[in-house]
Amino acid sequence: MGKVVLVTGVARPLGARFAGRIAGQPGVDRVVGVDAAPPPSDLPPGVRYAQVDPRRPAVARVIAEHGVDTVVHLNVTALGHGGRAAVKESNVIGSMQLLGACQQAPGLRRLVVKSTTAVYGSAPRDPAVFGERTQPKALPPGGFARDAAEVEGYVRGFARRRPDVDVTVLRFANILGPDGDTPLAAYFRLPVLPTAFGYDPRLQFVHEDDALEVLRLAALGAPPGTYNVAGDGVLLLSQCARRLGRPTVPLLRPALGLVGRLARQLSAPADRAFSQEQLQLLTHGRVVDTAQLRDRFGYAPRWTTAGAFADFVAHTSAGPLPPERLTAVTDRVTDRLAGMLGDHHPTPHQETRPR
Repeated sequence: MGKVVLVTGVARPLGARFAGRIAGQPGVDRVVGVDAAPPPSDLPPGVRYAQVDPRRPAVARVIAEHGVDTVVHLNVTALGHGGRAAVKESNVIGSMQLLGACQQAPGLRRLVVKSTTAVYGSAPRDPAVFGERTQPKALPPGGFARDAAEVEGYVRGFARRRPDVDVTVLRFANILGPDGDTPLAAYFRLPVLPTAFGYDPRLQFVHEDDALEVLRLAALGAPPGTYNVAGDGVLLLSQCARRLGRPTVPLLRPALGLVGRLARQLSAPADRAFSQEQLQLLTHGRVVDTAQLRDRFGYAPRWTTAGAFADFVAHTSAGPLPPERLTAVTDRVTDRLAGMLGDHHPTPHQETRPR
């Protein structure tokens, strides 16, 4: 008999696409999709659907009824209905219920959990690059990042209690692509991008297609463990704005959150207002090391960070400023400044003033 895979969070685009992809794999007999929402209209054929509230123990019945041996948990998300309290309850309580059901499933052999690099946080004294073993200086103060950190703690407890189950935690950088449905994607769709005055953070992205492929490999037998998942390279926030053709408005940090909330309320649901972890990311940035993904897991993302962002831009409405012209102007300014510095190199103690 082949695998029986249960996928949570299939009412969302990424979950629905993954369920469809895994259902077509050789060696997979059955895919069961679980979500609290009604089944999506584009649910792929061959995926059975069970509308189950993740906060209720009914998911144990679904696992037992279908003889599930592989669980892919995608229902840890930054977005949801009912406000922040409802999202947290779905993320944390829902994950606890799922892990409790997995604990009681003797036939379970593999658990894959979608997490986020936000568990590392974003702070001014952070290391330049986070590895999987890097310990954050403090737990995230709240929001989605705190939810994900708590869920990872419960997953580690489950792994100790069930050493017979292969457990994989995938810490994804910000996922972008044509169907981008994340807070950062919503931020980049704003007509004007508020930024933190004096900061130009480094960002990493992973393309939806790479995210789906990593999830597929993890479900089908890739080595278990905890892995950072991101495309090669980094982009500065200023580079992202230029490639989108969107102007930026540098603001002092206290004003950034207020303006972000006002801007979101004009263009998106109120529950997508800037969160604390997003403000931190837009101030200090975050970069992770992906050597373990290549060397141990065995996968090299096809899309670089710049490539994933370019594909997102191609499927996003253009900003008011032509990206090519904006980039050309800023490149000329950069080249001119570089030439000026090449003609005159001040010593570390020498002060330069405009003439």
